[in-house]
Amino acid sequence: MPTDIRGYHRRTKHAPNRYAMGPGFLDWTSQPSPFRLFEGVRQTPLPIIEETPAFPGPAPQPAALDLRALGLFLELSFGISAWKSYEGSTWALRNNPSSGNLHPTESYVLLDAVEGLGGSAALYHYAPLLHALEERATYAAPRVLPKGGFLLALSSIPWREAWKYGERAFRYCQLDAGHAIGAVAQAAAALGWRAQALADPSDGEIAALIGLDRDDAWHRREPEHPDLLMWIATEPGPATPLDLFALIDAPHEFRGQANRLSEDHDGWPIIDLAGQFCRKPRQPKPPAPIRAQWPAPSFEGVSIGAAVRKRRSAQKMDGTTSISRAAFAALIASTLPSESTLLSAFPWGAAITLILFMHRVDGLEPGLYALQRDSDVAARLRDAARKDFEWALVELEGLPLYRLYAGSVEKEATKLACLQPISGKGCFSVAMIAEFDRALAADGAFAYRRLHFEAGLIGQALYLWATAAGIAGTGIGCFFDDTVHELLGLTPGDMQFQDVYHFTVGGPVEDTRILTLPPYPDDRRERR
Repeated sequence: MPTDIRGYHRRTKHAPNRYAMGPGFLDWTSQPSPFRLFEGVRQTPLPIIEETPAFPGPAPQPAALDLRALGLFLELSFGISAWKSYEGSTWALRNNPSSGNLHPTESYVLLDAVEGLGGSAALYHYAPLLHALEERATYAAPRVLPKGGFLLALSSIPWREAWKYGERAFRYCQLDAGHAIGAVAQAAAALGWRAQALADPSDGEIAALIGLDRDDAWHRREPEHPDLLMWIATEPGPATPLDLFALIDAPHEFRGQANRLSEDHDGWPIIDLAGQFCRKPRQPKPPAPIRAQWPAPSFEGVSIGAAVRKRRSAQKMDGTTSISRAAFAALIASTLPSESTLLSAFPWGAAITLILFMHRVDGLEPGLYALQRDSDVAARLRDAARKDFEWALVELEGLPLYRLYAGSVEKEATKLACLQPISGKGCFSVAMIAEFDRALAADGAFAYRRLHFEAGLIGQALYLWATAAGIAGTGIGCFFDDTVHELLGLTPGDMQFQDVYHFTVGGPVEDTRILTLPPYPDDRRERR
């Protein structure tokens, strides 16, 4: 067994001759339910709002914090986007993507009294299956939060991922949390609100706040772990400082019992170890990250609702669709740290450089490229990488895109993504290379989670902007880690830089055999 998070990362690498340890077969009788529900709690159904502003937003004026706004916010963040049915099997798709559509991420909101919800401040669990808030705890006072916003907490249930992916599942839970940050940020923009992940709270504080340290929060062998806490600002202006300890100590009463997700379980002790290695202590707020003012990416004629609800994880790419130079520029601009992108919700500095396998982008020759998201990080990667790379700056809307070498890279992209053709048949694919050792030295083992949060957030930006451009994306969690490092010329065994996530964008091939059904009953929808 590994003794630290570096050991976990090494052990869970895929290689052409050896994959990370997973289940020998999928036991469908023990498949975990993707839906957390609490028994013995009051449920409040939320409205479903059709109308949304133009993508990517933000809405010109902030919406009032009421039941209607909460319904739109939570539906766009975590709600069901469609049901799919094929040969007697039916499954849900959600607005926040997930590795294998397994959805380890849960969400909780802490709100002051809201008309239609209750007369006191309360903690609620969001139930996507019902599009409803479950009242998990009530406070003795109507107001406990600073003025102008509310709190949203994210957590993960690793068993949902481990059932299918085994030891590598801890990685995927963190990537999913990063996608969720982006989903929340985009949903907030639809209402003229602003989402900000909080860097200082510890795991223990978040667990105490949302009740994950209680016996009724989850069942044995199905632990639910805190991921992070976010402040959702519903009014403009600086936020009043949050006293998290006062919130935890304020008089309140929990109720309810979490449902059991599986009747049988396979144990994966290494995932429990990884969680212990990465347990986050309280940390000082980091310096404000540098965010250059890149051109705001946008698409005309697309609403936020359309981009979010129509987003799908493509299962196959057609190998012929190309993307315009302008659309490509908008896609990669969406991944840059800027106040105009989803990355504005991320409180830490950029630690990931994007390596792009360019296949079919109009006006750009195929080849291997790098997108500089932080100049210092990219400079250190350049020093560590192969010396025969060109690093030729590409003229593209002033974006920091560099060509490393020209030529077809379809075979390389496919090979490196565990031989999955989808990586070579799109318009382009991405490997996300994190400055690994430096992050862990600065923030301790929690930085492992933070790096994956950042990668998932980048993936969410690519998902949404690809959908807005009329094509599709897919996150790729299976890749040959060290073979990617070898392609880049990184020193074998060195952990200065590590590959943490792949993504591909292109023209999807739809499976017409699968029936698509609406996410919620039609009478739940509010139309104007």
